[in-house]
Amino acid sequence: MSTAILTGTPPAGSSLEEDLRSLGFDVRVAEDAAGALAAVPAAERVALVDPGFVGHVHALRLALTDPRFPAAAVEGALTAQPEARASLTHALRAVLGTGPAGREPASPAAAGDGLPDAVAARLEADGVAVHRPELGVLVAAVPDGDDARAKTLAEAKAVDDEAVRLRNAVKSRDGFFTTFCISPYSRYLARWCARRGFTPNQVTTASLLTALIAAGCAATGTRGGFVAAGALLLFSFVLDCTDGQLARYSLQYSTLGAWLDATFDRAKEYAFYAGLALGASRGGGHDDVWALALGAMVLMTCRHVVDFAFNEANHDATANTSPTAALSGRLDSVGWTVWVRRMIVLPIGERWALIAALTALTTPRTVFYVLLIGCAFAACYTTAGRVLRSVTRKAHRTDRAAQALADLADSGPLAEAAAGSLGRTVPGRAYSAPFWAVLAAASLLLGPLVTGSGGTWRAVLQAGVYAILAGVAVAQPLKGPLDWLVPPVFRGAEYGIVLGLAAQSGAPGALPAAFGLVAAVAYHHYDTVYRIRGGTGAPPHRLVRAIGGHEGRVLAVTIAAALWHGRGFTIALTVLATAIALVVLSESIRFWVSSGAPAVHDETGEPA
Repeated sequence: MSTAILTGTPPAGSSLEEDLRSLGFDVRVAEDAAGALAAVPAAERVALVDPGFVGHVHALRLALTDPRFPAAAVEGALTAQPEARASLTHALRAVLGTGPAGREPASPAAAGDGLPDAVAARLEADGVAVHRPELGVLVAAVPDGDDARAKTLAEAKAVDDEAVRLRNAVKSRDGFFTTFCISPYSRYLARWCARRGFTPNQVTTASLLTALIAAGCAATGTRGGFVAAGALLLFSFVLDCTDGQLARYSLQYSTLGAWLDATFDRAKEYAFYAGLALGASRGGGHDDVWALALGAMVLMTCRHVVDFAFNEANHDATANTSPTAALSGRLDSVGWTVWVRRMIVLPIGERWALIAALTALTTPRTVFYVLLIGCAFAACYTTAGRVLRSVTRKAHRTDRAAQALADLADSGPLAEAAAGSLGRTVPGRAYSAPFWAVLAAASLLLGPLVTGSGGTWRAVLQAGVYAILAGVAVAQPLKGPLDWLVPPVFRGAEYGIVLGLAAQSGAPGALPAAFGLVAAVAYHHYDTVYRIRGGTGAPPHRLVRAIGGHEGRVLAVTIAAALWHGRGFTIALTVLATAIALVVLSESIRFWVSSGAPAVHDETGEPA
């Protein structure tokens, strides 16, 4: 429930009460704002609105109905959700003041003239964050006098409120394909959904189901199935854009929506990879491309971890400048270079369009070859640029950034023990952490993958060395220029050894089982990222310990490869994948449907 308190009587002919009711508010007109506020149940959102407010309904919507902010305001209107109600009451009393009867106003604002603005200013003075939405051309004002009111009304009528709302439903920064080939019509689909009562979560679920059907079509292995799969994958992406636009259009942000939107994109893409692999094996050529499918998933996940780790390392860094960043800024002033650089990193729109077209026209093997080459180039391009920025800037990273990188590293008991013993004896220098991380990955991968020692006890020994060196890498706070490389190096090592051992084993079903294992672990890593992004910190450490940490899982897989061969290894991978998936999913679902989860929504436009 939501209640709007008009701090006085609106002028004759005002539509303010009707506008507020259209936004779902129960409207009360009260000269005694403090008494009216006290009468509203503490569990409800409440708004104070100046009776002289003139402006667009969407300006009020942005200020008064966005669920992400405990307190928000525009000129003439202020809202507070239940968590900010106590602060609002305190600020209102401070503005009103107290007299002998307890009711005498201390200023003109106390009599209702400018009261919401005065209370908002007091909230900010008390240290309460008051969100003030960017209105652009939208009007929100409290004009003084009839002439000023008539002028403001004319300004409001000159701007199409609905057109602005529809335009703002689209991300300000997105890829070329999404911006020019999807958003021009998906925004209207979002409005259609809003007017029929569909929620963003329902559209997100429809997008997932459509992608799963596309994966099923690809799994048939027929040309007709591949064509249908490509078309359905594109439609799934249209719905994927629509759900975010619907959320922005109707301001329906939620904790569950944040989780669904963040994880379903990965589930859809990786399920489609599996569908292509199944289709290739069932087609006329009986082609086995599971290794390519798993390689594509490993590459995409590692690339995302690079993005996340770099952004977290520099989220609140100070003195965050470099010649490379300055060059990028200069290139941004040349319009066409912006679009070229957004396209060559192969964001989700371009990537899904490429996958859909190649699926319909070629073979699964061709799809994966092109995807691996394109994504490898994009990963090298973005990583090289970030490395250059990191080594040329004089940034000072915070404890928060160091903790985020440590959480993303996903270290388990073995690495922690090594960090607390051997790691304390190794001096920490600027580039120590990435050096030890790369050395750990090399000690793990070079033996089994180059000399063919996978599936032997020698590989188990190398996994033990990996655990020790990984602990040394994270023994010191991760504040160095390139310490953001530590998490993606660990991801590449863990996923790479699973892929390599499954491919070398030649066991029937080993690669599909390895695909499932990497998918389960990758979900845990994505879940960690999105929790950190939401400001609630990483998953509980008991979860990381329960699934072994990256070094514990590496040791478990290498031991399984040494103990069992043939179908025994496949069964071991399947059991491990199932156990990790059950543990991780149950904790993730518990968190994201809880009241403590953040109501976040991706507005960055970063490639996905």
